[in-house]
Amino acid sequence: MSGIVKTTPEVTNLKAANEKIIGSTNPDLVEKTKRGTTAKMYLRGVVSNSLALMALFSIGHFLRVERFVAVALGMQLAVYIVHGLPQRSEKFYDLSGSFTHLAVVVTALMSRQLHGPRQIFCAVGSVIWMTRLGTFLYNRILKDGKDDRFSHIKPNWLAFLGAWTIQAAWVTMIQLPVILLHTVDDQAPLGVVDVVGMLIWVIAFLTEAAADSEKMAFRSVAENRHKFITTGLWSYSRHPNYFGEILMWTAMALISSNAAFVLGAPMLFAAWISPAFTMFLLLKVSGVPMVERAGEKKWGKDPVYQRYMANTSCVVPWFPTHLDSDGRRKGL
Repeated sequence: MSGIVKTTPEVTNLKAANEKIIGSTNPDLVEKTKRGTTAKMYLRGVVSNSLALMALFSIGHFLRVERFVAVALGMQLAVYIVHGLPQRSEKFYDLSGSFTHLAVVVTALMSRQLHGPRQIFCAVGSVIWMTRLGTFLYNRILKDGKDDRFSHIKPNWLAFLGAWTIQAAWVTMIQLPVILLHTVDDQAPLGVVDVVGMLIWVIAFLTEAAADSEKMAFRSVAENRHKFITTGLWSYSRHPNYFGEILMWTAMALISSNAAFVLGAPMLFAAWISPAFTMFLLLKVSGVPMVERAGEKKWGKDPVYQRYMANTSCVVPWFPTHLDSDGRRKGL
């Protein structure tokens, strides 16, 4: 999973406090601060695990998809217990997320003997998406060596566990279009809305893939290591990859909703939880806020960066910014 675990200001402040007393000769002060940090990490673990488990229980119970919840949670707990906890490692976190997506989709496919065109498209599309994203994220962590999102929670087993239970909830909610479509017998032919949804999905997938590829290519150039990208799709949007991600699951929910109308199965409208949750995560939690805080810290005083931020759409691609060498729109 990309971007769900958030480094909170609280954790950052705790780290700063620890650094300030590192050279202290007062052992009581050092020990008190350590206990306070540990307590806050345990509290974070209780909250994160409770929220994730409540979400999983609610989805499983009210939508009657307990089997899929069990598969997602079981996969994440297995990887955490076998590798994440003993190694205190996030190396396989994103990769395990992709395999959990795959396990959920395979479970959905195995739940029915016959599959309609909507079910096949959504299942195959999900596999293509998870394969590309999982490979991209795994290659990134192999290159970087670590994921800074986990640096402060890995020492605490309960807080670190929260990352894995949250990922199980994320997988389940994201895959609701696929899951719910496979709870009904859908042999109805495709309609105009289905075709439109499929075309939107393809466009969204290509957008996300192109944006990630452009950024990776940009960062692979040594002189760009400490620069920000403003070319290609990134000249139309500060986060074109997030736009593609949100649009993909919106397309899936649209296809599921059309099936709800055609089959008279209102439960399928719950597929809209998928794009809604994706938007919430990327726009309010671990996507845009985290990336832009990091950008502000690195380049916030750079006039070129300031103009790029002011003149470029945040998520939805809009008219190109056409920045000149000074970061200004050409013609302005």
